Amino acid sequence: MRLDDPWDDAITSGWGEPDSAAGSTPPVVPGPAVPRGGPRAADIYLEVQRSEAFQEVRRRYRRFVVPATTAFFVWYLAYVVTAVTAPGLMARPVAGAVNVAMVVGLGQFLTTFLLTGAYARHARLRRDRAALDLRWETQEMTRGAGR
Repeated sequence: MRLDDPWDDAITSGWGEPDSAAGSTPPVVPGPAVPRGGPRAADIYLEVQRSEAFQEVRRRYRRFVVPATTAFFVWYLAYVVTAVTAPGLMARPVAGAVNVAMVVGLGQFLTTFLLTGAYARHARLRRDRAALDLRWETQEMTRGAGR
């Protein structure tokens, strides 16, 4: 058994067995790993987080998400407030049994799908390549770092 195996749960290895079992020895719990030479992984991640490339990915993310979330939230609140304050308007028939509330409610679903598509497109065109480059760079930097 390897003591540095992260999937080995030494604390629960004797669970359910009586303490006086013949030949039982207490499990060996490894102590903290001694860091090898070079920077620690945590330091590398902090360095990457402070980098201009990471900050640019975050800026691009926020430039899309904040306005899109705000617009959708206002659109949703307008629907709810209108349904509560103007039930006559929402009950007005549009075509047969379909009224304004149904059309606007279906518009909410349509808006959700369109916003999801716009988000995926924005991520693919503006952020994914830069984020993937950061990921590979970070993995290369942490490959030999102490954990």
